Amino acid sequence: MKKELNRNYSELTEFILLGFRTSPDVQIFLFLFFLLIYMVIVVGNISMIIVIKIDSRLHTPMYFFLRNLSYLDLCYSTVIAPKTLATFLSTDKKISYNGCATQFFFFALFVGTEGFLLAVMAYDRFSAICSPFLYTVHMSQQACIRLVFGSYICGGINSMVQTGFTFSLHFCGENRLDHFFCDVPALIKISCADTSVNEIVLYILSALIIITTTTVIVVSYAYILSTVLKIPSTHGRGKTFSTCSSHITVVSLFYGTVFFMYAQPGAISSPQKSKIIAVFYTFIIPMLNPLIYSLRNREVKHAVKRILLRKLSFH
Repeated sequence: MKKELNRNYSELTEFILLGFRTSPDVQIFLFLFFLLIYMVIVVGNISMIIVIKIDSRLHTPMYFFLRNLSYLDLCYSTVIAPKTLATFLSTDKKISYNGCATQFFFFALFVGTEGFLLAVMAYDRFSAICSPFLYTVHMSQQACIRLVFGSYICGGINSMVQTGFTFSLHFCGENRLDHFFCDVPALIKISCADTSVNEIVLYILSALIIITTTTVIVVSYAYILSTVLKIPSTHGRGKTFSTCSSHITVVSLFYGTVFFMYAQPGAISSPQKSKIIAVFYTFIIPMLNPLIYSLRNREVKHAVKRILLRKLSFH
C-alpha cells in the first residue's frame, strides 16, 4: 500500500494536528486546564531561576544545574504549549511543514539535553557525598559549564539525527497527525515510505540515551548509598540522603515516561496512549519539577523566605 502511495508522492506544505478529538465544550475545558498548567510551569520555573540567581547561598554546582533544569523545562514546554492551546479554540489546526520540523527539532533538543543533565546532576551528588574533599576540584565553575555544554551537544546531536531522519520521509496526501504536537511516532504513522529504518533509529537512539544516562545515575546512587550506609547516626544518614530525594523523584518521573513513549514498539501503534504519556512529560513534569525541588528542598525554601523577608523589610 505504501509503495503505491509513494508513486503518487507530492510534497506536503502543512500538517493538521488532530489533538484531542472531543466536543467543543470539552475543548474549552481542556484549554483552561492546560492554560492553568502552563501558567504554573512559567511561574514555577522562572521563580526557581530567579531565586537561585538572587540568593548567593545557592550559588553552588547543585543549584547551577537545577537552574539549567528549570530553564530546559520552561523551554520545551513553551515549544509545545502555545500551539496546543491555540488548537483548542480554533477550527484551524494547521501547522506548516517547516513549523512542524522546527517544533520537533527544539522539542527533541531540550528533552534530550534534560536527560543528559539529570545524569550530570546525579554525578554532582556522587562527587559531593562520596568525594567531599575533592568536590570543589571535580565541580569547579569551568567543569560545571563544560558538563552543561556537553549535555546540550549530546541533546543537539540526538535532535539533528531524529529531525533529519523523520523529515526525510515521504508523506503522500495524508497530513493529519493524530497528536497535539509534531512527534516522531505520529509522523511515522502517516508516512507512505518504508519507515522501518526510522523506527530502528528511534529505538536505538532512545535506548542509547536511556541506557547511557541511567547507567551514570544508577552507578552514582549505588556509591552514594554505600557511603550513606557507613554513616553511624540515623540522623546523619537521613540528612545526607535527603539532598538526593528530589533528584530521584524527578529522574523517576522523566525516565519512566520517556521509556514508555519512545523505547518500546507499542508507542507508535497506539496514538491515544502516546497522547496521554506526552501530556505527562510535556506539561505535568515541567510543572512538578520546580514544586518538587521547592517543597522538598530546605535550602530553596529558606532562600524564598529570605527573599520575601528582604522585600517586606525594604517596604
